[in-house]
Amino acid sequence: MQVHIFRGPGRIFAFTAQPSGENLPQKYAPWSEFKTIELRKDEHTPGVDANECLSDIETYGVHVTDAHARITEDAIR
Repeated sequence: MQVHIFRGPGRIFAFTAQPSGENLPQKYAPWSEFKTIELRKDEHTPGVDANECLSDIETYGVHVTDAHARITEDAIR
């Protein structure tokens, strides 16, 4: 799956399938485009747990991290 990565404040990053990032949580805005990568389940990807990321995107539409630690549920509240 092609995943678009956006950078928030500090070490906050968001991953989404939406190129525009329109579904990113406002809690950590403003977001800036960082890069686009290809993620596959069970495949090692530096800097992100691909399985966790893809699962969050499927469930919530977005995966959010702070210094590589998952904070998705807190970010979307």
